[in-house]
Amino acid sequence: MDNRSNYLDLEVLHREPAQPRSAPPLLFIHGAYVGAWCWDEYFLDYFADRGYHASALSLSGHGASNGRDRLNWLSLRDYVDDVIKVVRTMPQPPVLIGHSMGGMVIQKYLEKRHVPAVVLMASVPPTGMWGMNWWIGLTRPQLFQELMLVQVGAANYTNYRQVRDALFSPDLPDPQALRYLNHTQPESMRALFDMNGWDLPILLHQLPPALVLGAGADALIPRCSVATTAALFNTEVQWFDDMAHVMMLEPQWVLVAEHIAQWLEYNGW
Repeated sequence: MDNRSNYLDLEVLHREPAQPRSAPPLLFIHGAYVGAWCWDEYFLDYFADRGYHASALSLSGHGASNGRDRLNWLSLRDYVDDVIKVVRTMPQPPVLIGHSMGGMVIQKYLEKRHVPAVVLMASVPPTGMWGMNWWIGLTRPQLFQELMLVQVGAANYTNYRQVRDALFSPDLPDPQALRYLNHTQPESMRALFDMNGWDLPILLHQLPPALVLGAGADALIPRCSVATTAALFNTEVQWFDDMAHVMMLEPQWVLVAEHIAQWLEYNGW
């Protein structure tokens, strides 16, 4: 069953399984500049078809959630509060699955709360974004400039080859990439500052089982940053060498989804 809910002014997309399995629900958390729609393309249906209650949240100021008028003042802690609100509506704690900034939101969530497991896809590392920003600025300055224009809402994606090539692999048809890019939006400046060092996660207690996934052709999250995230959770990175940053929308997205499903089943769900 396909439906959309609004919890306390937050957009939440749902897929209910026809044949539910005995497993925690899944809650997908998007990265910067997008909304729950990025999971709606493939992942929600894929996991519902395999018996999981699958939901995707649009963080405040994103998608159809309220808060666009105060977007630049929203912090990582505000995004964590969004996750808390949605988790409270669930019958049991979910497995949290986050991409990019969504992975950092999950890390902040884990400062004081527990979940059965987490999946971190091309996640911002616990050390934050400052090293990544320097890396992009030094190695791909045109990409850095284009990302700044995306941030202020002045992007013209028909000419933004650097952004297209950074987010998606060459195998993704340009019309499809343009459709995704035209759904993007500015991100909170406060949240970006938080991820650059203002409010990084402090994780002192035992962490849940984690699956850390990296995209080998990612122009935004370097391999060393993915390795840093895996080290925090005492696990190894599972690499998808030919993929770019937006793993859930890549032509080979099903390889990522299959790997997550296999990992969940291996852990008894």
